Amino acid sequence: MTDKSQLLSSIFRHLDGLVTAPVAVALKNKSVLEFILDKKQTSIAELTAAFNANEGYLNVALRVLASQGFLEYEIDNKTQVITIAVNEKTETAFSLFHLYEDVVELLQLSIHFHPRLFEDTPFEKLNTIFEKYKKTYGIESSNDPITKSIQEQILKHIEGYLIGPTIVRLAMNGMFHKYFMETSFRPEEFHKSPENFKKILDFFVHLGWFLEKKGNYQFTEAGLFFAKRASAYGVTVSYLPTFAKIEELIFGNPDALRTAEGKNEIHVDREMNVWGSGGAHDTYFKVVDEILIKLFNLPIEEQPKGILDMGCGNGAFLQHIFEVIDRQTLRGKMLDEYPLFLVGADYNQTALKVTRANLINADIWAKVIWGDIGRPDLLADDLKENYNIDLKDLLNVRTFLDHNRIWQDPKHSNENRVSTSTGAFAYRGKRISNNLVEDNLLEHLQKWSPYVRKFGLLLIELHTINPKLTANNLGRTPATAYDATHGFSDQYIVEIDVFNAIAAEAGLFPDQSIFKRFPDADTATVSINLLKGK
Repeated sequence: MTDKSQLLSSIFRHLDGLVTAPVAVALKNKSVLEFILDKKQTSIAELTAAFNANEGYLNVALRVLASQGFLEYEIDNKTQVITIAVNEKTETAFSLFHLYEDVVELLQLSIHFHPRLFEDTPFEKLNTIFEKYKKTYGIESSNDPITKSIQEQILKHIEGYLIGPTIVRLAMNGMFHKYFMETSFRPEEFHKSPENFKKILDFFVHLGWFLEKKGNYQFTEAGLFFAKRASAYGVTVSYLPTFAKIEELIFGNPDALRTAEGKNEIHVDREMNVWGSGGAHDTYFKVVDEILIKLFNLPIEEQPKGILDMGCGNGAFLQHIFEVIDRQTLRGKMLDEYPLFLVGADYNQTALKVTRANLINADIWAKVIWGDIGRPDLLADDLKENYNIDLKDLLNVRTFLDHNRIWQDPKHSNENRVSTSTGAFAYRGKRISNNLVEDNLLEHLQKWSPYVRKFGLLLIELHTINPKLTANNLGRTPATAYDATHGFSDQYIVEIDVFNAIAAEAGLFPDQSIFKRFPDADTATVSINLLKGK
């Protein structure tokens, strides 16, 4: 039997590599690493001035390296000083960062090609790196335990670049269909360039994912483990267009990936992102199901009149919610007498079209309207005027949305606030203090508070953790990847305890019988909360 915890650890380390390699190379290219080694201790402010950097993104970058244990990162939210210092790993790690250059070149090359096809030019580069990797880049394993662990860590990061984008392309192209997973097959059965594809399969044989006999390939148990979890790579890989431009974001134009409203995003492959996040959300939806069943089994006068899904995406969550209530609750048996008002709201017009079509297709009645998470007042007015629905009478639900609000400077900042967050936050390259992020989150939740006090705000939310905690749990958390993808795309993930404390300031409190965190440990990066007024 293959040790599943070891395989899961590989996935987390691969994700670490996808974000660490481009950050390491960008900082190496600009001599930031030399400066840090020379100084032994410096500050974000000093580095920003010395290298004419965009402080917000430089801060995110250095926190990424600290999360991998390569640096010490200390933030003092009272003085606003962020200190960067070397540790016992810094010099060795920095001396090996040149090994990342191949995969970063591949990344920059591959963004000029189709994200989900194996085309010849990037493929040739990929194959060259396969060969170097198989020979461990000529590195002799060190006898020193610290050096050896860093060598293995960096090689695992490189492996992440060879595996992550490849496994996502294969999964989205149907490679992990049951037919291929349960039988042996030949390269030409799956790909129009069998010679190229054979080289990928041979690399997987090298990793122990496939067995090869007379030109036929078959999944091993380890290979099946990764194939079934291919979507775990999807969200991080979807942000590779951002990481291909990381040097520009940190040291050049911070708006390099910004597009006009209504234009297609270029910082993320949204189709891949939705595909990846869909696979990851199943675990959380099971918990939400239990909450919904409990709420809609209450006496009818204690039940919400309906549900508002803010950020409804493609409508799948709303459809799922309706089916759970319809099939598994008392309310489901009373829908003729007490109909369930379903509202899907989204900022994105394309998402609204897709939601409408999917709900009509599923024969589910719902209002699908434009909505801005930062303006619940407009949403409430729209519902009242056009549909005679009171927002206060609905259960509000959201999945991984609140951290993705558009930044607004707080109207009333609390001068005495000293944040307890260790996060690194930016807006268009400028660093935002953690105190202001808390003020902003408070104002955001205060806007919703009047509308959700009665029936609650049911949230699945993403969080950060202290970089020291991440560094001490390498291979046990995806926190480094989350921090990087969200930090460089102006999103605001704070620690669970910080989020709940700010919610309490806004007069919203977790229902302790419902609150859950994933994993159930200090390394938790996801929470499920039903926030209500007291």
